[in-house]
Amino acid sequence: MKETPLSNCERRFLLRAIEEKKRLDGRQTYDYRNIKISFGTDYGCCIVELGKTRVLGQVSCELVSPKLNRATEGILFFNLELSQMAAPAFEPGRQSDLLVKLNRLLERCLRNSKCIDTESLCVVAGEKVWQIRVDLHLLNHDGNIIDAASIAAIVALCHFRRPDVSVQGDEVTLYTLEERDPVPLSIHHMPICVSFAFFQQGTYLLVDPSEREERVMDGLLVIAMNKHREICTIQSSGGIMLLKDQVLRCSRIAGVKVMEITELIQKALENDQKVRKEGGKFGFAESMADQRITAFKMEKAPVDTSDVEEKAEEIISEAEPPSEVVSKPVLWTPGTAQIGEGVENSWGHLEDSEKEDQDEGDSDEAIILDGLKMDTGVEVSNIGSQDAPIVLSDSEEEEMIILEPDKNPKKIRTQTISATQVKAPSKKPVKKRKKKRAAN
Repeated sequence: MKETPLSNCERRFLLRAIEEKKRLDGRQTYDYRNIKISFGTDYGCCIVELGKTRVLGQVSCELVSPKLNRATEGILFFNLELSQMAAPAFEPGRQSDLLVKLNRLLERCLRNSKCIDTESLCVVAGEKVWQIRVDLHLLNHDGNIIDAASIAAIVALCHFRRPDVSVQGDEVTLYTLEERDPVPLSIHHMPICVSFAFFQQGTYLLVDPSEREERVMDGLLVIAMNKHREICTIQSSGGIMLLKDQVLRCSRIAGVKVMEITELIQKALENDQKVRKEGGKFGFAESMADQRITAFKMEKAPVDTSDVEEKAEEIISEAEPPSEVVSKPVLWTPGTAQIGEGVENSWGHLEDSEKEDQDEGDSDEAIILDGLKMDTGVEVSNIGSQDAPIVLSDSEEEEMIILEPDKNPKKIRTQTISATQVKAPSKKPVKKRKKKRAAN
């Protein structure tokens, strides 16, 4: 785990606040953060929120062979995972020292304390027993992981139901949830961890340290206790020397906190069981606050429709009159219509567009004719007057006689252009025509 170290200024600020008995979140010295417990749709699934620290707990079971030295006892397995989703300082795919320490502490707290009757998990002695697996996933890290993990583990175990089985001779029959009601686990007591952080070599003490407080603490004391004030396990880390009075003081504080947390767990379990029996809605989605944007739901508000007509008349009277618009489409030509609110559209002006196309075609033909006249060298303007007709035919050449006053008639060979040649002029036929004239 690679954490970004705090600066000296931040360390001094936090230590000075602790000396003045002030905390960053406004709590007192011995105050716990708010605890919220929510259950999933399946048995044995829960989320525990300790402030902003969130842990997901999931319990599963399967029939396996027992251990050789304990043929009549079931198997309990605990696994805590720290992912980068909870905090970027956690390294994926590698068991850090913190993770190993937390897993060992959970095993001592829950398995070695005999809080679950493992003999009740035996189906056939020496052949089949139930293996109960508790998977804990840290969803968000804001300090005091062990307390949140221990609460999530014991809540998930209390909420879990295993399938019912029956043994007839050598045959073991496993029933589904529809065939028989599932069976809860036999739990003797609920051990819960309470953490104490020490500062200035044990001078100052805080309960339920946050993530920033854990960075500047000198030592940590974890006490696992049940509501009967029985200490299940105790662990001190950090290398500080604690006096007997300090340990006794912490144990008395832990007893009070464990009583409060146990009552909260029992109420949450009772409420969930009641909702399931009544057929109400349950699950993680129902536990979200209605007004959150991630809830996808809101509280239904009653709507008063008694004076709707009066309000509508007032709104209409105060509103501005509507603008003048064309209520019906205007038909310009068959197959066309006007679109929009009273604004003329150019779709109906089909005749104008056709005329423009014809004018463009005439201008293109005139340009082509002028170009061809320049290539052939024939001056049409000198042949006759402006009123002289221009004859177009399909033949390439023909003789024309132009009568001029007071002059003898002359035979002039002119070239007429067909409509197809006007559209697609080529240079090769022009060269051939020049050769013919030279021969003549």
